[in-house]
Formats: sequence, C-alpha cells, structure tokens
Amino acid sequence: MTERKLEEMTLAKEDWKQRYPWYNRAVFYHIYPLGLCGAESKNEGGEVKHRFERLMEYIPHMKELSVTGLYIGPLFESTGHGYETTDYKQVDRRLGDNEDFKQFMSKCHENGIKVVVDGVFNHTGREFFAFRDIREKKSASSYVNWYCGVNFNGDTEFHDGFSYESWHGYRILPRLNLKNPAVCDYLIEVIRYWIKEFEIDGIRLDCADVLDFDFMKRMRAETKTMKEDFWLMGEVIHGDYGRYANDGMLHSVTDYELHKGLYSGHNDHNYFEIAHTVKRLFDPNGGLARGQYLYTFTENHDVDRLASKLANKDHIKDVYLLAYTLPGIPSIYYGGEFGMEGKRINGSDDLIRPQLDLKEMEEEKKDGIYPYLVMLGRWKKEYEALTGGRYEELLLTNRQYAFARISDNQTVIIVVNNDEKDVWAHIRIPQGITCIKDVQTKEQIYVKNQIAQVSLKAAEGRVFLGGCEMKEGKTEKE
Repeated sequence: MTERKLEEMTLAKEDWKQRYPWYNRAVFYHIYPLGLCGAESKNEGGEVKHRFERLMEYIPHMKELSVTGLYIGPLFESTGHGYETTDYKQVDRRLGDNEDFKQFMSKCHENGIKVVVDGVFNHTGREFFAFRDIREKKSASSYVNWYCGVNFNGDTEFHDGFSYESWHGYRILPRLNLKNPAVCDYLIEVIRYWIKEFEIDGIRLDCADVLDFDFMKRMRAETKTMKEDFWLMGEVIHGDYGRYANDGMLHSVTDYELHKGLYSGHNDHNYFEIAHTVKRLFDPNGGLARGQYLYTFTENHDVDRLASKLANKDHIKDVYLLAYTLPGIPSIYYGGEFGMEGKRINGSDDLIRPQLDLKEMEEEKKDGIYPYLVMLGRWKKEYEALTGGRYEELLLTNRQYAFARISDNQTVIIVVNNDEKDVWAHIRIPQGITCIKDVQTKEQIYVKNQIAQVSLKAAEGRVFLGGCEMKEGKTEKE
C-alpha cells in the first residue's frame, strides 16, 4: 500500500470527528494543581514558586491516556484552597506566574490538549480589591453593590462593621452580586483576558447551580464571539440539568446523578439504578438532559476516591467502562488512573487532593486500572458511536446490564457483570446484526433470533462491535 493511499484512509477514518465539537468527543483529565504540586496550604504572599515544570510532566502522560481535554483549577491568585479569589488576572503564586502558565498552555496545545480552567464567579475572597475597599471605606465604598446583602447594621465573626451574604455561610467567601451590570462586565472582561492572553479553551463554572441565569446566558453569547468553540461547563449537583445545559446557556454540567449511580449500582448489585438514571437524563422522549453531553466523572476534588467507595474493588474497571461508554463526556481525576484511595476526614480534603509525583508511579502503570484506561481511551478515540451514537438498552437485571451505542454506520455493544461469579448473559441484539466481535479478544459470537449468548467472568465487562463474518474453526455457543 502506498504512503498516499494510507494517508487517505487515515483521513477518511478521522472524518467523523469533524461532526462533533472537540469537547463532546473529548476524554478529560482533571487536576487540582495546588494539591498535586504540594503547594503551601496558605498563600502568605512573597516570592513566586515555579511549579508548572511539574505539571509539564503530565502532558505526555495525558497523551498516553488519549486525553484531549484538561480541566485544571483553581488557578487564580487566592489565599487558601483556591476558591477564595484575590486576583482574577494572576496565576496563584504558589503555582507560578502568568508566563509559566502561558508556556504550559502552549505546550498543551502543541500536543492536541485543550485546556479548561475554573471560573470562580459566585464569590471572591475577603482580600479581593472590591471587598477590601468596602472593609476600608464602609458605606462610602463604590463597591458596596458588588456584593449581596451588605448590611451596615450587622456584623460577622470578622467584626468588619457590616454583614453580607456568603457561599453556604462560609464568611471567607463573600457572594458577588451578579444582578449588578458592573460586576458582570468585570467578569466578562476577565474571561476575555484569559482567552486573549492564554488562549484558554473553556471554563468550568464553580457553583453554577447558584449562579444568576441571565449572567450565564450572557456568558454563552459573549464567549462565542471571543472564541467560536469555547466550552462552558457548570458545577451542578442536584436538580434539572437541562435548565443549565441547553443551547442558550451552558454546554454541559457535572453529572452527579450518574456519578452516584456508578458506584452505588455496583455496591448494591443494582444495575437498575444506573439504567434508570440514563433514561431519566437522556431519553429522547422527555429526558431532563436529552440531546446534551454531560460531564461524566467517577471522582473529583470534592468527593471520596472511587477506590475508597467501592465495596468490591474488582468493580473499578466496570465503573470506568460505563463512564466511557454511556452518553456523556468521560473524565479521569488525577491519581484515579492508579486506583488511588482517599476520603474526606473531619472536613479535610487533603487525602482526596494529594501531592502526586508521576516518576514514583511508573510501576503502577504496568497493571491494575492504568492499562485498562489506556485501552478505553483508544476505543473512545476510534469508535464514533461512543461519542454520537444513540443509546439502546439490550439487557437489564440487578447484576447484568447490556446496551448499545448506535451511529449511522456503527453499533458498539457493552456488557457488564457485577456478580461475584461467572455467568452467561442472553443479550438481545439490534436487528440486522448476525455476529458480534469482542474488540479486545477478537472473539466472534453468532447471533441467533436476535439473541447472543455472552460469557462473562465475575466483575467483568466486555465490548463488542456489531457485524462481522464468522471464521472457520470458531466455537460458538447456541
């Protein structure tokens, strides 16, 4: 085969990707940088600590996992955990400076990785210039209306001489007044600055479930003019995700509902929970988030590690298999690729936001969950149906679950078993398919009367392509 012919075939194979924006076909990697880099818990000012060199090491690591999107944050200058912002236009000095981040962005883009940062727009820290001005000038400050509920007849534990609304009552996080056009103008200008100076590709909106809807609509309209394929993803825990993720507001939100089902569905031997969640969210005839691509995660910087939540750690591969193949945008939280454990203890997030040195994890790459995630990443990149295919349930019991993702030219079938024993699963196969092939082992299974009999080991998941030719010598169970 000539080199030109090979190139033409490769281009043809990649054509499907042009039909979807980069974020809908992405695999994301999520980094909490202050933790990963072992930064100081408090920002005392002083000299800049240049730690982006350490983050540079993760770029080839992400490529090996077929990651095409990085969600990193918080990054803005802050006083502590990163969400009490003091300067929206400066990188936190515990990580580096703006030039360090600019070089990191450039390197990510060179390697085909888009970068999304945290947008902490619901609240600021108490040292943010506008809030500091109120503390100093009281009612004479021109920034009094930048914050919600400022009352000079009240007080707080900080004895500023006034009270104010804050995020969930945490007074270190005074709440911005997003009904004030001046505040919105300022934040839109902040986004414009990060796009212009650093070419960021999107923002993950912290606390999107309490942000002003008009502000989010304006953000969607204005960022589209700044960068055509700019992505807005919101942190939404409960409620109707479709209110936030739609054509007029955000592109996506965090799928906490599926996150919960993924681990508890295995712990309780209850695949009905997961299947019900998928229907409730994505059913084309009334699903709350029908037609949308939600952000699928198995763990993040606010919840216990997956390996610490699973009653049977053998189920970790099945959880990730479902995260990559059910409707949504899959993600890996740093350390999850090594099966890292960690829980919130006494309100502390330290064990779920740990320091991590990749050089010390080389042995962990050889077995366990890591090689499996490498394989899942390749499949996600190769099979269009895993991005744009419609979902069809094929089998559902407490302990076995099968479904298909079906695009115009491809059917991918996923089968999982949460039982502690080997089983045979009788799976209904979409009409017109007479044979299915295991994409990992290449085993081919005959379909008779639209039923395929698939063997599954304990806590095993398998992926099949629909449509193949039976090979001579193949042993088939009928």
